[in-house]
Amino acid sequence: MESEPILQIVLAGPLRTAFDYLPPAQGDFNPLPGCRFQVPFGRGSRIGLLIGVSADSSLPEKSLKRAIRQLDPQPLFTSEDLHLLHWAADYYQHPLGDVIFHALPINLRKDRPEQSSATPGYRLTEQGREIDLETLKRAPKQRDILHRLRHAQAGLATRLLLAEASATHSVLRILTEKGWIEACQLSQDSTTESPPEVKRHALNSQQQQAVDAVREQLGQFQPFLLDGVTGSGKTEVYLYLVEAALQAGRQVLVLVPEIGLTPQLLQRFRNRLGDRVMALHSGLPDGERERVWQAMRSARQPVLIGTRSAVFCPLPKLGLIIVDEEHDLSFKQQEGFRYSARDLSLVRARQHYCPVVLGSATPSLESLRNAREGRYKLLQLPHRAAHSQLPKLQLVDIRNLTLNHGLSPVLIRELKKTLDSGEQAMVFLNRRGYAPMLTCHACGWLTDCPRCDARMTHHRQKNLLWCHHCGHQQRVPEQCPECGSPDLRPVGQGTERVEERLRELFPDTPLARIDRDTTRRRGSLEKMLGDVRAGRFPLLLGTQMLAKGHHFPAVTLVAILDVDQGLFGADFRAGERMAQLVLQVAGRAGRAERPGQVLIQTRHPDHPLMQLLIREGYPAFSAEALEERRLAQLPPFTHQVLIRAEANDARQPEDFLQQLLESGPPTNDLTGIEFWGPIPAPMERRAGKTRAHLLVQSTQRALLHRWLKDLLTRIDQLPMSRRVRWSVDVDPQEMY
Repeated sequence: MESEPILQIVLAGPLRTAFDYLPPAQGDFNPLPGCRFQVPFGRGSRIGLLIGVSADSSLPEKSLKRAIRQLDPQPLFTSEDLHLLHWAADYYQHPLGDVIFHALPINLRKDRPEQSSATPGYRLTEQGREIDLETLKRAPKQRDILHRLRHAQAGLATRLLLAEASATHSVLRILTEKGWIEACQLSQDSTTESPPEVKRHALNSQQQQAVDAVREQLGQFQPFLLDGVTGSGKTEVYLYLVEAALQAGRQVLVLVPEIGLTPQLLQRFRNRLGDRVMALHSGLPDGERERVWQAMRSARQPVLIGTRSAVFCPLPKLGLIIVDEEHDLSFKQQEGFRYSARDLSLVRARQHYCPVVLGSATPSLESLRNAREGRYKLLQLPHRAAHSQLPKLQLVDIRNLTLNHGLSPVLIRELKKTLDSGEQAMVFLNRRGYAPMLTCHACGWLTDCPRCDARMTHHRQKNLLWCHHCGHQQRVPEQCPECGSPDLRPVGQGTERVEERLRELFPDTPLARIDRDTTRRRGSLEKMLGDVRAGRFPLLLGTQMLAKGHHFPAVTLVAILDVDQGLFGADFRAGERMAQLVLQVAGRAGRAERPGQVLIQTRHPDHPLMQLLIREGYPAFSAEALEERRLAQLPPFTHQVLIRAEANDARQPEDFLQQLLESGPPTNDLTGIEFWGPIPAPMERRAGKTRAHLLVQSTQRALLHRWLKDLLTRIDQLPMSRRVRWSVDVDPQEMY
């Protein structure tokens, strides 16, 4: 009797091996890798994914359990998709099952069948077709929805109406209750509008050279670094390249670092390409994320704009990858599966034989080195598009000055001049809340977080003390817990406090504050950004949510309140990040005909890095920073792995890391590998846990990875491995 095939199935979680199962006892069975199965596990059942089929098992057949049922008749992932996921799990040394389930939409991680390919939408009723739209002048959203539906006989997808027509679910409900529209299920072919007739911007010579260089490489792997100053028209280059890929019948993946950049970029792409563009990010409802994922997987839609997890979305006809703001830290996942979407985009492009374009006004030192050494082709846009000029950067020395809630007299004067001239001004402070801490004026008590080595930020509008590291919150005490004094005073400035003062200084000027506290409601960020671009808010205040990608043509003055912490950070990347942030924020100024001005308040105007950045710009700064890294033998000239450990017991993390080191060969025998630690983490106590680090470094990537793989075969056998929580971070970007 022929033996049954053995299913090799991986599960989500910290499980580094596949599990062997027999096929289901009943029902159709199609053993193709990439299908989900419900399998018994422990006392219950779990959802797993088939990665292979074997003729035998290391376990006796009688001890194998039988899979309960197969959930998918056809694979969710192609062999190319699975190859990328295997590569990522191997490179970042993370359990394969966890990597695969990270790549699935949340609904498909559960015991649910695939969604129907039909898309929910709305269409006009007979009554709705007879409505005179001129009678709806006082209901512009309702009129816009009806107008769009009149030009789409079969109806339009709900997601399109919400994105394009400024609709909300409540407006759609009102129109349904009136009997003017009705819900329906649309086939994919009927959900796409023809692209609107939009005037395409003529490319300048540098933009045309960039487009031609990439277009010539369609159909083969080639990385490009598009180094273009802010406002140089990188997005227009992207659009021309996407059109070229679509003409060749290919799909395009566009990665952006943050949700906040998605609406504006999505609007520009849809204005040019119509409803052929879809978005995928964590802000979407689970059902919508699955619909987008399925549409891309089946190649029903050609263009996907998404944040970092979109790098795993199946795209069977992939022909071009674009990574916008490639330097941004948000492309690196900092918890759980710690991968870099930018780096994985290069791996994926190689697998699909397609070009990948990494775009930035302030490229990472890693990408600049790759361009210098010929691994990437360098494309440069050194001038702003049209007739706008780069803004003038000016340092404002605030030493020995009395600041007005963080605002210098020079800055206040320039703000008044800008606003009086009818132009927009933007104030940047990368610190939300009212103040970084409260202190007792009588005894010096500070608002220390009880769970972290950090202060709790004062959020005055909510009357809260809030730790931005662990999330701990408590009410602001009415008196000092130490001495009973009621004299509690804020120390420093956050966006709330600066907003309060700006409203006092300019009471007749509408002001928009954009930070995580003011944009928590879905759609609020898009609305505020639209109002800013429409000129409804002459004065703009915000955090790094405003730092990159946004186009505010009327902004002529940008004020940066606090960059000094980047000059003296403990992380060796602090200077690079400071320079990138300054220039990205500065790039919001003077993007139209009017010249821009940038004021940077600092107590260290003579700092050599700051002077180099102001005088000679980012190319000179990055060249100097690269030379410093080379001399110090730091990335990108070396490769690093950071092993973190944390526990309730203060001694256990360092003891565990020391035990881990001693379990292998003596470190002095490991030629070519350096070990720094174990040492306490820069923030030793976080969320109630004590934390320690072991940093391992080598100039030879292969050697470092061989050592790490060998380590992970021993780590579970260490006596303390069950007493601490540990993680491995390959190519770490943060050392906190």
